[in-house]
Amino acid sequence: MKTLSSEQLLDALQWRYATKKFNPAAKIPAETWQTLESALILSPSSFGLQPWKFLIVTNPLIKAGLVAHSWGQSQPADCSHLVVFAVKTGLNEAHVDRFLERQVEVRGGNLESLGGYRNLMLTSLQRAADAGYLDTWQTHQLYIALGQFMAAAALLGIDTCPMEGIVAAEYDQALNLAGSGYRTVVACAAGYRADDDKYASQKKIRFPASEVVSHV
Repeated sequence: MKTLSSEQLLDALQWRYATKKFNPAAKIPAETWQTLESALILSPSSFGLQPWKFLIVTNPLIKAGLVAHSWGQSQPADCSHLVVFAVKTGLNEAHVDRFLERQVEVRGGNLESLGGYRNLMLTSLQRAADAGYLDTWQTHQLYIALGQFMAAAALLGIDTCPMEGIVAAEYDQALNLAGSGYRTVVACAAGYRADDDKYASQKKIRFPASEVVSHV
């Protein structure tokens, strides 16, 4: 496997920032976008259950319409691709069984040999459901995927802006998610920064490592 140098990695992360102003004329090449979609698909999740759907919005009319549901922020309209991260609610036995069927499809073996693993997952999900935090637990998984997407984009020279400043229920309506079993959690605009985005050249403000990192 070809690896990046430490310097290359840190350079990409220093270069990355939450892009406030995108160049609406600059589009991500199809091959590059396919790589980023693969990075999304490869995101890790608890038990590997992938409790999500990634909606890729490129239709100009839909993107423009989402500005009104994003506190008036222009990034959804001006970016090349908008990723909406939606969580699968009420994760259940059917989802676990679909995941195990996929495991057998990819790795071989049989479902009978995975009975113990199935019971472990179902017990964990039921415990979370009984305690009232199942959907919260699964929602947290979306942020793992978001982080992976943003890091992958930075390594490819693609700008991003994570967006929690959205009205999730209105996104659900605009994207026909209502009643689908999925609901919007967060969005991320991706594309290329505008030349006149003043935030692009500003230094990052981070607390010193001594304040945020402890070695134990």
